[in-house]
Amino acid sequence: MRKIMISMKPKKNLTLYMIAPIAIVVVALVAWLFLGQRLEFGKPSFTSNGEIRTLGSQTSLNLTFADAKSGLAKTEISLVQDGKTIPLSTMAYPPGKYRNHSVSVVVDAAKLGLREGPAVLHITAKDNALFSNSIAVNRPVTIDFGPPQIFSPNMQNHINPGGTCVVVYRVSEPVIMTGITVDQLFFKAYPITLSGKPGFVSYFAMPMDAGSRPVNIRIVARDQGGNEASMPLPYLLMKETFRSDTMATSESFLQQKMPEFQAANPQLRGKTLLETFMYVNTRMREENNKTIQNVCRNTTPRQLWNGTFLRMKNASPMALFGDRRTYLYDGKPVGESIHMGVDLASTSQAPIEAANSGIVAYTGPLGIYGNAVIIDHGLGLFTLYSHLSSISVKSTQPVSRGGVIGTSGLSGLAGGDHLHFGMIVGDQFVNPQEWWDPHWIQDNVLRKMAVSF
Repeated sequence: MRKIMISMKPKKNLTLYMIAPIAIVVVALVAWLFLGQRLEFGKPSFTSNGEIRTLGSQTSLNLTFADAKSGLAKTEISLVQDGKTIPLSTMAYPPGKYRNHSVSVVVDAAKLGLREGPAVLHITAKDNALFSNSIAVNRPVTIDFGPPQIFSPNMQNHINPGGTCVVVYRVSEPVIMTGITVDQLFFKAYPITLSGKPGFVSYFAMPMDAGSRPVNIRIVARDQGGNEASMPLPYLLMKETFRSDTMATSESFLQQKMPEFQAANPQLRGKTLLETFMYVNTRMREENNKTIQNVCRNTTPRQLWNGTFLRMKNASPMALFGDRRTYLYDGKPVGESIHMGVDLASTSQAPIEAANSGIVAYTGPLGIYGNAVIIDHGLGLFTLYSHLSSISVKSTQPVSRGGVIGTSGLSGLAGGDHLHFGMIVGDQFVNPQEWWDPHWIQDNVLRKMAVSF
């Protein structure tokens, strides 16, 4: 009898064939969990644009949620008061699509039926991880419908067209914005101490044409809840007359000054001397003034100056603030400008001193102003020194009243050696002559700063 031998190898192979696909699936699942960052335990997070303490009539909440690994799955923002939950925002996100997302909500507490008093801001976020990591944060807030109260001393403000006014006042609660509005312009106020109490001071500029039209001047303040208050500022407008004149633009002046502008500005090459002058007097002048405004928007939030501002020594005035000029070429008008400073002439390359203590905010070439220096005196007050032949200070350098910062010259749009001296409040030019007058400073600045109310 022949023995039949049965091999067991096929069973072993069959088992392997069954196990292999399962193993591949398991490996693929584990890889998907890890590579897809689903198997992670980091919680999502959020940041807010400013500290959230008070909610009012029109409060903007700006939150940025983030989860760098598995991405955001859901975010919720709600308010809780007296056991009642009021949803503000609920957002669901496609899996793995959003690693961060900003949510903006405008809270109108009155329309939502909230009352003044304490409440809780409830913020939650979940991610797309396998175990849905989440955060839940409760922040106590105060619901406040009332705008801040503004307290200003009952003082008459005497203001010249083109001049400066200084205002001090107090508010009843912490604010996130306050200052002076002059028509559409805003002049920021800065915290100070008034007779041992917290207050604010703002320097603002009166428009040159104020004598020919009404000017709306108000103190404004907005609290942390978005509630805003304003009150009119009483003032007495003084009389001011600005000069008008015509200036002949000679061929020799054009030949002397325009080539340097053409060399420095490729867009002017190929233009005639007269075309260059017309461009320089209009577009370049406008661009240069915008540069000055941008520089003067960053100021030290405290007073750096002390005493009367210095006037250039032994210098004769050549042009005054507010002079309206019409330029003539061959007897025909070719341009206009308003002189926004005072031109002072002494000897050639005369030393130029800092009018008061401060910090150098700008040095270098500045188009029509030539080589220029701008000094920050704090609280939005600046001085401009232009047409210099040399500069001896650097940007961010502290300077003392009377310290030499350069020498006079005729750089830029200057026909002769002189200093163009300007003063800026906020980002608006004002008449420097007020700041050279110790009586004006005493009556319109120092006396106000010493008031008790």
